[in-house]
Amino acid sequence: MNILVTAGNTQTPVDDVRCITNIFTGRTGGQIASRAFERGHAITLLTSHPGVLDSIPSARVRSAPDWRVRPYRTFDDLDLAMSEELITGKFDAVIHAAAVSDYRVAGAFTHADGKFENVSAGKVKSSHAELWLKLTPTPKLVDKIRSVWGFAGVLVKFKLEVGLTETELLTVAENARVHSSADLMSANTLEGMKEWAIVGAGPSGYRRVTRAELADYLLDRMEGIRK
Repeated sequence: MNILVTAGNTQTPVDDVRCITNIFTGRTGGQIASRAFERGHAITLLTSHPGVLDSIPSARVRSAPDWRVRPYRTFDDLDLAMSEELITGKFDAVIHAAAVSDYRVAGAFTHADGKFENVSAGKVKSSHAELWLKLTPTPKLVDKIRSVWGFAGVLVKFKLEVGLTETELLTVAENARVHSSADLMSANTLEGMKEWAIVGAGPSGYRRVTRAELADYLLDRMEGIRK
């Protein structure tokens, strides 16, 4: 299969020098991409942290044309990269593991005497007593994969939740999979993400796997769908 993998996080610029981001480095996506490559698949990896690959060993020399890495930084970078890659129509599967920003900064403001003043600039001054950021939602990139970019192959969606029981996570995961028309879902909690995930589809089609099992189990399921 020719597989597109997204990994890492997106930066949300506050100004030209500051940003908001999250804790994820793309190691999981990088490991899955590397393992898929070892299993003979062609990989295009969109990642915010290409350096993470240096610590992920591979039994197969990573080189073009079957191994491509395209770095990105911001939400807009990833949006553009996914669009440009997917409209080519060359991919059999997409593994969307990137931790994408849910909001973008729509302005920086000070507040005094009941009024807000927009102080957005190339570099917001550090002299303000306090700063208010206006955040607006970003579109869900995973939902654009089929509806906007017309992808018809195997789609794997990732989801992270906080504070849910495994039973609650199963319900949330399946609802999210159906919403995005994904073939498979990989979901976990922040508390357990270093130890396990649930992978599958359908009300009774999920399996709990360890971190060490995740890549191969996910790829087994994907390859089964393609047969």
